Amino acid sequence: MHPPARSPISPKLTGLFLLGQSVNAVLSSIGNVSPRLARFDTPFIFKSGKAIPAFELMYETYGTLNADKSNAVLVCHALNASHHVAGTYNDDPESLGWWDNMVGPGKPLDTNRFFVVGVNNLGGCFGSSGPRHINPATHKPYGADFPVVTVEDWVNAQAQLADHLGIARFAAVMGGSLGAMQALQWAIAYPARVGHALVVASTPKLSAQNIAFNEVARQAIITDPDFHGGHFYEHNVVPARGLRVARMIGHITYLSDDVMAERFGRVLRDGMQFGYGPEFQIESYLRHQGEKFSGYFDANTYLLITKALDYFDPAADYDNSLALAFERAKNVKFLVVSFTTDWRFSPARSREIVTALTANRADVSYAEIDAPHGHDEFLLEDPRYFALVRAYYARIAAEVGA
Repeated sequence: MHPPARSPISPKLTGLFLLGQSVNAVLSSIGNVSPRLARFDTPFIFKSGKAIPAFELMYETYGTLNADKSNAVLVCHALNASHHVAGTYNDDPESLGWWDNMVGPGKPLDTNRFFVVGVNNLGGCFGSSGPRHINPATHKPYGADFPVVTVEDWVNAQAQLADHLGIARFAAVMGGSLGAMQALQWAIAYPARVGHALVVASTPKLSAQNIAFNEVARQAIITDPDFHGGHFYEHNVVPARGLRVARMIGHITYLSDDVMAERFGRVLRDGMQFGYGPEFQIESYLRHQGEKFSGYFDANTYLLITKALDYFDPAADYDNSLALAFERAKNVKFLVVSFTTDWRFSPARSREIVTALTANRADVSYAEIDAPHGHDEFLLEDPRYFALVRAYYARIAAEVGA
């Protein structure tokens, strides 16, 4: 059994835990879902100044939008996820949404109460406009010519999707990791359109070490002979070797040392072979993850997303003061959650966010949860974490009458 969560900065959290129901309750699946495509026939201008003449966003919705449209929640995805947050396609269990344990009837983000929106970010490879799409100027896939995206670009595009859906204000914007950066940006860029921001396992900006990991991963892709300067589509190849290595590098950073030791240790599959094949269990696992990833993810999208991670730094536009950056968001309410073994986005980085918010007297609750799985903990069903999120959404439901 894991030790209890540490005492939060905000005393409000104690009450939230008491309100929480057991996450071991029998929960029903949201069932089969269908993605939708929204098209915008106006130019989208990126932060870089570049533009595309029109764009599309793939999205899914779950639950029912209430009469006054006050119960909408936007879920923002992290690096390799998508609009497919919950449910399945055609009853296929292999197609389960990436946060299905969090979103659905009776789950912490309860679709009996809330209308949940998931969107594939601009530049993605799961239906939204991105490098695979045709560039109308060349009649070929954009490839490396697709503009570099930022978190600000994603949030601006999501705001247009909200307009398309008739949602003037989200009851909450929620995300983990890179998704949480988007929740922060929503609170800064569109504070009047966000009631609550749920920021899980995140950071106000990447450390030099994190940027270094991203750069090594990008170089693995860029130097793959099959990359062809990002125009590999025209050669009918995929830079699979680079993608495999990039995923292996990333995956190492998502897990804690303790979990890797417990799950794999130094176990040899068939004794020492005195070669360079996957002899240790951890080597076999990483190669499997890399192989799987290279079969479905787009290399150019990987480059775009990691660069968006690197660039995110809301304080940069406010004299490097995070408190000044969050001054615009002081009327948004926040839940910030971190995990003790997350060494990629450590709890200290979440506490920076909380400190900047409290400097503006914002309504902020914070939980630092002792949990073993590292950065990936935000995707897992830790009972205390889920009870916290469930209780926080009960608070939001009471506010909006959901």
